[in-house]
Amino acid sequence: MKYANSLIGTLGHIAILALAIFHVAAEEASELTADGWTAASQRPEIAPRFFAHSLPTKTLLGIAGNGNPAANGCWRKTVPVVAGKTYRFSVLYQAKNVELERRSILTRVDWLDSGGRRVGVPDYPATVFSAVAAKSQPVWARIEGLCTAPEKAAKAHLELAYRWDADGEVLWDAVDFQESPRPVRKVRLATVYCRPRNSPSPEASVEKFAEMIRKAAEQKPDFICLGEGITVVGTNKKYVEVAEPIPGPTTHRLAELARLSRAYIVAGIYERDGTTVYNTAVLIGRDGSLVGKYRKAALPREEIDGGLTPGSDYPVFQTEFGKVGIIICWDVFFPTPAWNLASQGAEIIFLPIWGGNQDLIEARAIENQVYLVACGYDAKSAIYDRTGKPIAEANDAQPVAVVEVDLAQPTLWPWLGDYRARIPREAPKMTNDIPIP
Repeated sequence: MKYANSLIGTLGHIAILALAIFHVAAEEASELTADGWTAASQRPEIAPRFFAHSLPTKTLLGIAGNGNPAANGCWRKTVPVVAGKTYRFSVLYQAKNVELERRSILTRVDWLDSGGRRVGVPDYPATVFSAVAAKSQPVWARIEGLCTAPEKAAKAHLELAYRWDADGEVLWDAVDFQESPRPVRKVRLATVYCRPRNSPSPEASVEKFAEMIRKAAEQKPDFICLGEGITVVGTNKKYVEVAEPIPGPTTHRLAELARLSRAYIVAGIYERDGTTVYNTAVLIGRDGSLVGKYRKAALPREEIDGGLTPGSDYPVFQTEFGKVGIIICWDVFFPTPAWNLASQGAEIIFLPIWGGNQDLIEARAIENQVYLVACGYDAKSAIYDRTGKPIAEANDAQPVAVVEVDLAQPTLWPWLGDYRARIPREAPKMTNDIPIP
């Protein structure tokens, strides 16, 4: 919302100009400069059309595909930096007829030493306010991100890039690059190992998990992940037998526990909605509110034969720590569910899971560059970092695992740099591709 408000003023004084600007005549990329920016492309054959429009207080920069699907180029400016310092790069952009903005519209910070040689790995700030809106008026989106100048860096190429769309155009405004401290966004994540056996009722199984919540609460976690189907595990009952509405008895009990522990709780239960039954996971807020629910989208044959119906949506949930999402068990065997959550900005994915392939669990964390918190019976109850490494594990000997992570601290890979920032920019086009946030 804060980004939407900040764009209103910009929209008001630029909207009238936008249509005219998009029809400024093209100039040669090698000759065009504007307000300290220079047009650049990898090869003359794929240079897009560059244009600019000077206002009394600033210059608006534009790039168009010019009918070439291979078009690729950028506006570039070189600025001094200090190695080890962190900088915030932000800019507004307005797109027109761009099919896939996450790939075609981007910014890059390329670090150079005093001799002009590249050092470190380029950074790719993320889109933080999407351009998805009504088509009746120009819409401005924001790209913004923090990046730290690597060792030996003395200057940086700031790049406003457009590529790979023959029919689209982009307009850039309000570029800002300033030294800025990196914030701290620490969150305490917890998982448990709990597998009730010979349980007389769903309620009895839930109480076994309640014991784990109370133990976890001693370490003051912000999130606690429980297992899949906590109302059926150990009961020898069928899915449909234990299904209940949401809100319902189990979510009410979890709400009590969330209020007492002052933690978000993720738990899998079976949901009845009329005659339909889903394998669902709920997110209960620290205050006991029902923040949301996710209905398992990928069902194995056992659940299909048991009369369950798959869900079709991949919701993400906004918390004071950032966006989180949930997948359930069989979902982890397929890239799509986790990709959908990460593409919408989820930084943590919770995974209530009965059993599954360890390699695929780790892969979902790696390929989406998220923290993944799994709670399993035949699969590990563990917390995975963005490299896919289990950094904490709950088991018989230690049934509660809690770890603190800093979501603001990037994970830097050898040769790749901040892989999370690169994913939406370099991932191939997908069927039903959804916009990045």
